[in-house]
Amino acid sequence: MKEQDFEKLLRIDTAGFQYGFPKLAQYHRYEPTPYKGLEQLFEEYTLPECAVFVDIGCGKGRVPIYMHYRFHIPVVGIEMDDKFFIEAQHNKATYLEKAKKKQVSITFLHMLAEQYDVKKEDNVFFFFNPFSIDVFRKVIAKILYSFEYNPRNIHIILYYPAIDYLFYLEQETPFTLLKEVRLKGESNANERICVYTLLF
Repeated sequence: MKEQDFEKLLRIDTAGFQYGFPKLAQYHRYEPTPYKGLEQLFEEYTLPECAVFVDIGCGKGRVPIYMHYRFHIPVVGIEMDDKFFIEAQHNKATYLEKAKKKQVSITFLHMLAEQYDVKKEDNVFFFFNPFSIDVFRKVIAKILYSFEYNPRNIHIILYYPAIDYLFYLEQETPFTLLKEVRLKGESNANERICVYTLLF
């Protein structure tokens, strides 16, 4: 299915790129996650049991809404940009007008990623290279803190992962690589999805 077909199916509008620069230098510009990459990921990777999906830097809400539609699981999107947060809320409203699984929660939060207090149910975290390694470290530290008090299997999905993200996870945390998905039709080595896991 083409990008616009997914948008029509989900009744959302998340296309386009961010022009200009984010308000905070450590945060990167918005770029929507390609649906074809998500489709390929879930052909090769299985979510953990009782998945609660958290998109860190969700932009206009594409990935959380896609996950809610495809897997009928609770989803959370965290976004710092005022305009994108409003658009995500609007996309949620238009999607839910026709959604069949309304009783499964879909939540968007307007805040910095490092301010989010990880809930004991959260166990899948999605990153599309949203910010600097310094912010990434702070977010991972909160995930590890949550794991310490509420042990559970945790997955981290990195879409087009930055090298410094990978180095940090592999060298300085207990996370281990579970799956690497090379995206079809892409020649750049960075055009892949890496899934890391922390098991209790």
